[in-house]
This record gives sequence, structure tokens and C-alpha cells, in this order.
Amino acid sequence: MVWRADWMIRLSAVLLVGGWLANSDLLLVYADENWTRFRGGDATGVVADNRALPTQWSHTENVTWVADVPGQGWGSPIIVGQRVFVSSVVADEANTKPQDGLYLGQGVRDPAKGIHHWMVFCFDITTGDEVWRHEAHTGRPLVPRHPKSSYAAETPTTDGQRLYVLFGDLGLYAYSLEGELLWSQMIEPKKTFMDYGAAASPVVHDGQVIVVYDNREDSWIAAFDAESGELKWRTPRDETHSWATPFVWQNEQRTEIVVPGKRQNRSYSLEGKELWNFDGNMSSLVIPSPFAAHGMCYIASGYVGDAHRPTFAIHPGASGQLTADGEYTNNQFIGWYQAKASAYNTTQIVYGDYLYTIYDQGFMTCHHALTGEEIYGKQRFSPKGTFTASPWAYNGKLFCLSEQGLTYVIKTGPEFELLGTNPLDELCIATPSIAGNKLLIRTLTKLYCLSSEDSARESP
Repeated sequence: MVWRADWMIRLSAVLLVGGWLANSDLLLVYADENWTRFRGGDATGVVADNRALPTQWSHTENVTWVADVPGQGWGSPIIVGQRVFVSSVVADEANTKPQDGLYLGQGVRDPAKGIHHWMVFCFDITTGDEVWRHEAHTGRPLVPRHPKSSYAAETPTTDGQRLYVLFGDLGLYAYSLEGELLWSQMIEPKKTFMDYGAAASPVVHDGQVIVVYDNREDSWIAAFDAESGELKWRTPRDETHSWATPFVWQNEQRTEIVVPGKRQNRSYSLEGKELWNFDGNMSSLVIPSPFAAHGMCYIASGYVGDAHRPTFAIHPGASGQLTADGEYTNNQFIGWYQAKASAYNTTQIVYGDYLYTIYDQGFMTCHHALTGEEIYGKQRFSPKGTFTASPWAYNGKLFCLSEQGLTYVIKTGPEFELLGTNPLDELCIATPSIAGNKLLIRTLTKLYCLSSEDSARESP
């Protein structure tokens, strides 16, 4: 394992789990050694530089191990110490297979056929061996889904004590890290827009597991007690077209929960009270997830068929309605705004002073993260690809995983430069995860653990 000086500075981010876990190999782990939610603990997709993290890979190059993952699931791997967790749904009968590319139409209008098994898997991060598996639920699906999606579309989350697995139209399940089911809360399935199903991932903060379920019948945001599963609060939402993962924004003024929406972008207190809102004239389908950088919270949506595909940078401290007339450029809490700077599925990334947007059809743009100024316009990837997974970054490089399994390595900075590509040649929808010197990429059937640790040892 390679330890760098800049990692040691971050001792304040230590995640203590030893008092709660029986296994000695999980007694003390650092935040950089874990991946606790969709896009990492801070939701940015950026990790500290580490020469042991790979920039090149293939089926064989820089592969530490490969594990088969039964069924289908698009959640990212969750990593705590020596454990890697993924969710999946295994069907007894063949159903519509997911395909790459853009779907401009309805979902799969009928629930999938046959008995399904909603599964949770745990792997050893050193060897890739399966440690445990648990079948959370068995039965027939009650709702349809998007043709590219899965009944295990959500990324689990962890607080270092327990693993929280959300199957969006079914229920929320809490496990010990050793695989014991601790509690569950069933979710009444509702009709979703175009029968696309649920997809927003859960987050956990300060003893609460926070879940958003936007649908066409009874939308809500709720918090469950992390230890007992008891419902702590539930707030109705007047939204129907949103699938973004909520963001717990710990800013200089307070901690709040930011959730975008087609009708209103909103912030809630940790007790579920609405703090602020504004109509961002968001696109028809709201999928990218909020995150923070440079003291601002970034909110975006960009359905490919819409003329308005906005990105907003929000300052902390707002209350009430930010704007009632669509005036976004002269508002003290809207740091900047771009009308056509968001992708459809992927969440943007800020690395240094630049905000990068990876568009679903294989383009990339760059804006200044503090001002919104365009640094460069659309640059096309070659060879072409389509994108659902969100980008990640380290060591001065940006990584973009296409649905075709090809990762494009981009030099960060004010000029676009494609440094290389890394093939895995299988459908990839899940956003990768990073822990220590290991990069984990989930394909349709496999989980790859990648590292260039040997080359790091040889470097001066």
C-alpha cells in the first residue's frame, strides 16, 4: 500500500469503525480508503493524487482481480476497509436486455417476467473472493422500468457501521458489514414517468438515511433512523420527473439537503423542512446529482431534447424563494448560470478551477468553475461513444467511461487533450469507485479491480 504525505494531512477525515465491527481487518480505515456513496464520500468523484492509481488498463493490464457478479445492477461499488459491496437483481427468466445508446421513448411498459432475486454481494477487496451474499427479496416485479435500467439501479451507502441498500421501488435494507440483515423498510411502488422506475441513490448523514422517491402519484423525501430503520420524517414533494441523488451540503453556514427537480430545485433542513427553492426551468428529465466545490453547490439537468439545459452554481445561506421570475443572473445566491451546459445522465465534475461536462453522445465542454465562463466548447471523443456513467478524476487526469466499456483519459486544464483510451469491451452503466490504490469498474457481468501499485513502487 502506498501512503502519500497529502493523505496524512486528511487525518481529520478518519472514519472510525473499530468500535462497531468484530473483524480486526476493519478496525481503522481512512476516508480515502473508502467509497461510501455514489461518487464518493464528498460526492465529487475526485480523489487525492496517488501514483498507484492506474491511468492505463485493459482486460489484463493493471488488473488486480476480476469477479463475476450475477444478475444486473447499475449501482456503484461501495467500499469499506477490506469489503466491497454491490447490489444486483437476478431474474429466473430472460427479459429485455439493456443496450447502449439513447432511448427516446417509453419504458418497458410491463413488469419484467418471472421470479426475481434482489441480491447484495460482498467481495474481498484484496482477492476478489466472495465473502457473503444475501437475498433481500424474492418475487415478481410489480412495476416496469426503463429499458436500459435495472431493478437495482441505486448505489448503496454506508456510515462505516452499516450498509444501506435501496431497491427504489421495493424497499430500503440495512446490513451489518458481516452480512446480517438488521432492518428493512418496504416502499410502496408507484407509477413513474414513462414507466422508467426509480433510480435515486440513498445517502446517510448524522444517523439518518435519506431517500428521495419522485413519481407520478405520491412523491416524497424521507429520513430513516440509521440504527433502527424507524421513519424520522417524511416531506411530500411536488415532483414527478426527477431521479437525482440528494446531496447533503455541509457549507459554512449550515448543513442542508439539496434536491433538484423539474418544477423546483429545493433545499431541506436535516429535519425535512424546506429552506429554499427556485424554478430553474430545468429540463424534462432531471438526472444529474448535485455536489459542491469552491463553496458553491452545482445543480444541473440536460435532457437532450430540450433547448434549456441549465447549470447553476448556488451560494450558501439562501432562504425562501430565490427567484420568482426566472431571473438567474442578478441573484445574490446564484453565483453563475449557464443555459446550455448540462448533460442528460452524467453528473458534472469540478477538478481544480474547471467544471467539465460529459455529454451522453460523446462530447465534452469545460467552464470555469467559479465564474461559469466557457473555457472550451464541445469537443468530440474519438472513437465515438455514448455515456451514462459519471466521470472521475485523479493525478491531473479526467476519466470518462462509455457505455461501450471504453474509458477516455483526458488531460485536465484549459485545453482539451485526449491522452488515451482503455478498453473493457462490455456494457458499462455504473459509475466507478475508488479506494486507496484501487479503481473498481463494474460492467454488465463483472467487477474489475484495477491498480498500478507495482509501477508506483518502482518510481523514485
